[in-house]
Amino acid sequence: MTKKQRRTVQVVVKEVTLIIITIVMLLPILLSITMSFETPPEVFTYPPRIFPNTFYLGNYVNAFNSIKLGRLLINSLIMSVIIVVGKTVFGILAGYAFANFKFKGSAFLFALLFVTIFMPADMIMIVPLYKLMVNFHWLNTYWALTVPFTASATSVFLMRQYFLTIPKELEDAARIDGASSMRYLTRILIPLSKTMIGSVIVINFVYAWNFYLWPLVVINSNSMQTAQIGLQMLMITGATRNWGIITAGTIIVLAPVLILFFAVQNLFVQGIVTTGLKE
Repeated sequence: MTKKQRRTVQVVVKEVTLIIITIVMLLPILLSITMSFETPPEVFTYPPRIFPNTFYLGNYVNAFNSIKLGRLLINSLIMSVIIVVGKTVFGILAGYAFANFKFKGSAFLFALLFVTIFMPADMIMIVPLYKLMVNFHWLNTYWALTVPFTASATSVFLMRQYFLTIPKELEDAARIDGASSMRYLTRILIPLSKTMIGSVIVINFVYAWNFYLWPLVVINSNSMQTAQIGLQMLMITGATRNWGIITAGTIIVLAPVLILFFAVQNLFVQGIVTTGLKE
C-alpha cells in the first residue's frame, strides 16, 4: 500500500468514526423529537421508532396549556436578552481597557479576573446575592434575574484576547487621524470584532437561557418563572405525566438556543478559531 493510499484510508476511517459518533450523539435528540409527535399509546411502543408514523401536535398544545409555557418563554427571553446585552457591552469595554491601556496593576487585575472564571460562582455567591436581593426588595422581579449577571469574566477574557490579535499599528494610525479611544473602539475595533462578538452572544445566551438554580431561589411567583423551571413543573404535574408532552416541552425550550446558534454559527466558529493567545 502506497503512502497516498494509507493517507486515504486514514481519512476515511476518521470520517466514518466521526459520523458514527455524531449519530450516537444525535440519536437521543431524534428519539425525543419523534416521541413529541406521538400519541400516548405510541410513546410506549417497543422497539421505539426513530421516525413518527403520525405527526400528533396535541403534545405541544398540552405543553403550552399545562404550565402556561408561553409566559415562561417570554420571561426567559427577557432575562437572557438583558444578560447578553450587559455581558457583551461590559465585555467589550473591559476587554478593550485590558488590551489597549497599560495602567498600574492591570496585569494583576486581569489575573484576578481570570481566576474567577474557574470559580463556581452560582454556589459561592448565591447566599450573599440572595441577601442583596432581599435588601433591595427585588425578589420576584426581572432585576433579581438579570442585574447580578450582567458582567462576565469570560466575556472580558474573550474580547481582550481578540483585541490583542488586532495590530497595534491600526490604533496608531487612528490616533494620527485624530480618533479618540472611544471612536477607535466603536468605529474600528467593534466592526472588526463581529465574529468574536457573535461568539460572546451565543455563549452568554446559552448560559442565561439554561439558568435553573438562581430563578428557583429568587422567584416565587409562577408567572415570573423561567422556561427551565417550567420543564420541571411539567414533569411533576400529575395531569401531564406523559413523556410525549414532556419531550414536546423540552423541544420548545431548546428551540430558541438552536435557532440562535444556526443563525450565527459561522460567526461563532470563526470567533472561537481566531481568538489569539497573544500577550
